[in-house]
Amino acid sequence: MATRPSKRAPDELRNVTLERAVARYAEGSCLVRFGETHVLCTASLEERAPPWLRGQGRGWVTAEYAMLPRATLERTRREVTSGKPSGRTQEIQRLIGRSLRAVVDLQAIGERQIVIDCDVLQADGGTRTAAITGAWVALHDCLAWMQARAMLSKKALKDHVAAVSCGIYQGMPVLDLDYAEDSTAETDANFVLTGSGGIIEVQGTAEGAPFSEDELLRLLTLARNGISQLVDLQKQAVAS
Repeated sequence: MATRPSKRAPDELRNVTLERAVARYAEGSCLVRFGETHVLCTASLEERAPPWLRGQGRGWVTAEYAMLPRATLERTRREVTSGKPSGRTQEIQRLIGRSLRAVVDLQAIGERQIVIDCDVLQADGGTRTAAITGAWVALHDCLAWMQARAMLSKKALKDHVAAVSCGIYQGMPVLDLDYAEDSTAETDANFVLTGSGGIIEVQGTAEGAPFSEDELLRLLTLARNGISQLVDLQKQAVAS
C-alpha cells in the first residue's frame, strides 16, 4: 500500500480547527484550518434583498471567495487588477453559496441578504472544502446574532453543511487531500453533504485513467465518514 506524504491513514483528516468570532465587526466569523490550509470566513448582514428578489418576502445567502497574494508559494496576482474574478473563483463562490442556501430557510430571514466572504490566507489543498465548512459556522453565528435581536420569523438554519475532498492517490482512495496529494492524484473529488447525510454536490475528475463506479462509492464512503467528523467539530465550535 502506498504511503501518503503526510503519513496519515487513508481515512484520516488533517488536523481541523474552527475558531469563532475572529473578526470584530462581522455578524459572524470563523477562521477554519484544515492542516496548512487556512481560510477566514465572515458573514455580513445586509438589510436589503438583491434587486431581483425585492417584494417576494424572502432573503438570500451568497458568497465571495478570494485567495490572498501570498497564500501560495509564489505570489498570486490579485484578481481585482485584472478587472474580474477568474472562472475558478466564480465557480468556487457559487459552490459555497449553493451549499449554504441548501440548509437555510430563506423565507425566515425576510428581505435581507447575508454575504459570506471566504478569504484564503494560506493554501495547501482543499480551500473550497475548508471554506464551506468554516462558512457554515460564520453563517450560524450571523443567524444567532439576528435571532438575539428578534429579526427572524422562525428558525432559519435547517441543518449543518460541511465539505471534504477525496481522491485516488497511487491507487489508494484517501480522505482530505493536501496539495502534495492533490497535485499528483489520479482522481480527485469534492463532496458537500448535510449533517443528516444529504448530498448537495459531488465534483469528481479523473486526472488520468477513468475511475470506476466502485471507486466513486468508496470515495463517497470516505467523504461521509470525514464529513461526520467535521459536523461534530462544528457542533463543538458553536456550543462553546
